[in-house]
Amino acid sequence: MAGVFDGKMIVFTAPSGAGKTTVVQHLLKKFDFLGFSISATTRDKRPTETEGIDYYYLSVEDFKSKRRKRQFIEWEEVYEDQYYGTLRSEVDRLWGEQKHIVFDIDVKGARSIKKKYGDQCLAIFIAPPSISVLVDRLTNRNTETPASLKKRIARVKREMKYQDKFDKVLINDLLEVTLEEAECMVEDFING
Repeated sequence: MAGVFDGKMIVFTAPSGAGKTTVVQHLLKKFDFLGFSISATTRDKRPTETEGIDYYYLSVEDFKSKRRKRQFIEWEEVYEDQYYGTLRSEVDRLWGEQKHIVFDIDVKGARSIKKKYGDQCLAIFIAPPSISVLVDRLTNRNTETPASLKKRIARVKREMKYQDKFDKVLINDLLEVTLEEAECMVEDFING
């Protein structure tokens, strides 16, 4: 008789532009035992994004309704009326598929999940080699207005102060090395 699936969580967080999405996408391709937790958000969908793959896009009213009903394991108002959160149903779905869950979320959400799930969760902070490299990456993306870029850079500087609050810090300098280190961290945690 098969035992109950002992699902684990691997949370990746980083300031915007540090490379967490690249690392997460690599790990999901590499390991079939991982499943991606799709976050819910109230922000506008970008032209390259797909509902139910990149995010679950909700109105502010829908988000607040789900929050009142305690349907999130964590949530955050990142900017005014711009909410992000992890639906409890998403965790249930992935563990039901016998997958260990990978999260790509902001610093506060990552800390909330780590606090709630403890040793069942590995929290990894991906850091850029320096703030100036990160600012260059964000500027070169060309996805921000000057005002939103300024807000994002201020947020990055705040988030960098949290890196010592996580289980592991992964410096994303040389991408190949970063991806190998991330693979090792995941395998050690899942098999440990």
